[in-house]
Amino acid sequence: MSDPQWMEIRLEADNESAEAISDLLQRYGHQGVLIEQTEVDGDFWEDNIPTSQTLVVKAYFPVDADTPDIQQQLRDALRYMNMMWTMPEPEFRLVDEEDWAEAWKVHYKPLRIGKHVYIKPKWIKTEDLSDLQPDDMLISLDPGMAFGTGTHPSTQLCLVAAEELMENRAGLSVVDLGCGSGILSIAAAKMKASHVLALDIDPIAAKATTENASENGVADQIIAQEGSLDTILGGARRFDIALVNILAKVIMHMCEENLGQILRPGGVAVFGGIIHDQADDVETALRQTGLEPYRRRPAGDWIVIEARRPLT
Repeated sequence: MSDPQWMEIRLEADNESAEAISDLLQRYGHQGVLIEQTEVDGDFWEDNIPTSQTLVVKAYFPVDADTPDIQQQLRDALRYMNMMWTMPEPEFRLVDEEDWAEAWKVHYKPLRIGKHVYIKPKWIKTEDLSDLQPDDMLISLDPGMAFGTGTHPSTQLCLVAAEELMENRAGLSVVDLGCGSGILSIAAAKMKASHVLALDIDPIAAKATTENASENGVADQIIAQEGSLDTILGGARRFDIALVNILAKVIMHMCEENLGQILRPGGVAVFGGIIHDQADDVETALRQTGLEPYRRRPAGDWIVIEARRPLT
């Protein structure tokens, strides 16, 4: 029997159409959707999140008897969407199971974010990082088959926000809702959170988070498991910080399901995966779930919103 194969779909798009493409591919992608910037150089400091005008959107789905139909459905959907946005032609490529997790590694480089966050791929040796500083908080990451490399503007903004919110505040409790590779959970743990609950509806993401937490020496602080908003609301635990880097539509849907209740009074949530045109709608939904938006962090067309739960 031959090894399983995966179909990769890849599209290059601008910031606005990338969000629409991402929504479409969510229906088919086995592990969610990967959005990467192209041709961006430099460090990602607190007030300087460089962005590019072109994004690469990728998704993967297993190759089986339905693959030709799925490819045609995607082409038809993109042709229809072309009436609203200029849609690129999709590129399809077969990827062997063993090569799936390796396909994007050539584009994944070390990068510095915020004041002290330094992210490196697991396969690059620490001693080879010539610009690593003594006070840098090093995160060694292998996303594996879960998405989350730190290269997307929303992830970068969430990291900057978390660093600022948790600076000199050891012992906070944190939930990472939609943890992916665990990058935000690991950062929170290294920022001296007392404990982090990392949840994702994909069990592969929970496994990747567990493995990456162990790689970074913070396994004792992170519990990673398959789960969703209901997992939290069904228990008694509430959190000081919530990191929710998903998609605007998902965030708004969760607001209808009492999302604000996952925070303790006075707690703060950081919401990513939002483009500028969606920010007002997301803030309206956050207010309806009992949260008070108080800050937007922009990077190109992307926005991260911070909101707090009132003390009373």
